[in-house]
Amino acid sequence: MKELQDLNPNPLRKRDYFVVSSMLFGLFFGAGNLIFPIHLGQLAGSHWVLATVGFLVTAVLLPLLSVLAVSVTRSEGVYDIGKPLGPAFALAFMIMIHATIGPLFGTPRTATVPFSVGVQPLLPSSMAHVGLLLFSAVFFGLAFLISFRESNIMTTVGKVLNPLFLLLLFSVFLLGFTNPMGSAAKQAATTAYQHASFFNGFLQGYNTMDALAGLAFGVTVVTAVRQLGKTKPSSNAKVTAKAGVFATTAIGFIYVVLIWLGTTTLSTYKVSADGGVAFNQLVTYYLGGFGHALLATLLTVTCLTTAVGLVAAFAQDFHKHFPKVSYRAWLGFMCLASFGTANFGLDTIIQWSTPMLMFLYPFAMVLILLSVFSPLFDRDPVVYALVVGFTTVPALLDMVAAFPPVVSQSAFGLALGSFQAHVLPFASLGMDWVAPAAIGAVLGLGYHFLRPVLGRVRTTSSQKE
Repeated sequence: MKELQDLNPNPLRKRDYFVVSSMLFGLFFGAGNLIFPIHLGQLAGSHWVLATVGFLVTAVLLPLLSVLAVSVTRSEGVYDIGKPLGPAFALAFMIMIHATIGPLFGTPRTATVPFSVGVQPLLPSSMAHVGLLLFSAVFFGLAFLISFRESNIMTTVGKVLNPLFLLLLFSVFLLGFTNPMGSAAKQAATTAYQHASFFNGFLQGYNTMDALAGLAFGVTVVTAVRQLGKTKPSSNAKVTAKAGVFATTAIGFIYVVLIWLGTTTLSTYKVSADGGVAFNQLVTYYLGGFGHALLATLLTVTCLTTAVGLVAAFAQDFHKHFPKVSYRAWLGFMCLASFGTANFGLDTIIQWSTPMLMFLYPFAMVLILLSVFSPLFDRDPVVYALVVGFTTVPALLDMVAAFPPVVSQSAFGLALGSFQAHVLPFASLGMDWVAPAAIGAVLGLGYHFLRPVLGRVRTTSSQKE
């Protein structure tokens, strides 16, 4: 069958690449991307450099690889990434990813973070619940309106909201560089970061949810690039990959600065309970009362861009696989469900999202790597099945260990934790899935490459007989 040709055969202009990259940046960079790096800086102290390297692996390199995975496999969404394992697995994986970064955890967090950090400090404590209710209603109402027409997403996020966010963010950076609170190299590190700063930074990168989001945003990015006339799959993939490199490079730079700023705050403040408090401290130090207003604006703008991407990706993917329900109906469901979850509050959302992230991230990482390198083994389902199969048990154990004490410290949870610590290597570092996944890869690739040889041997033997 003849491959679809580009509606626009000419190379894209630099301006087009900038808009796509800006859109992808805006979709990626949301609530967790601001608060978790700053908190990491406070936790790591003088060990911030090594912790930053670990954080960049899961918060920058992995999301970039997720975009490349979409490009290499010419996928249009997270469903296609899991398709080599069969339609049932692909659908289940898609639903779990979208539920996690969508109405259960990720999307509600885009409203609760700007409210808790930027707006709530300006309200009397008695108005906190009512304030969150009103703020989240307006927030998800705006997300719905911006996403209502799919063609508006690239224009609104890439050309308007994202540049405004960057302008506000870099004003804070300028103040931090010209008048630093203290020397990052002289700050004390917390106990966990004194000996395993890289791995703790690596695990902190899970909280951004960007590797999961990168898979889910695939359909949104592919659609946007098609609107520029790049309808040929290979051309679309190249544009998507280039935009991904530009966007994630910019995000990586911002992470480094945020982690460094977080470390410098230790000369004035103690380690905060979470990154939202740390960011509040940082802005208040430099801008005083005005800082709260700036902070509320900054967080709301960046979180709104991410919310738009999340609700649109959810609606696009679910409409594609459940077409009897329209894109706009799925969009409305997503916004209403996220509004409901958001009103449980930020602390509850973060507490219960960690176990799901510990379960899903190992699967996401191995599927992303398998997709990127899939041309080497022709996307052989056997390779996929062995790697994912060997990853399942440690992922389940990590999930149980990350649950709140009511589960993790129960007799059942403690028994599984003891088994995990004594049987699986690197369990104490949260990396116990690595060795089983590697064994699955060796077995799968060995089978793939030896299968033709074994087939020829069988054929020769049967001929001799």
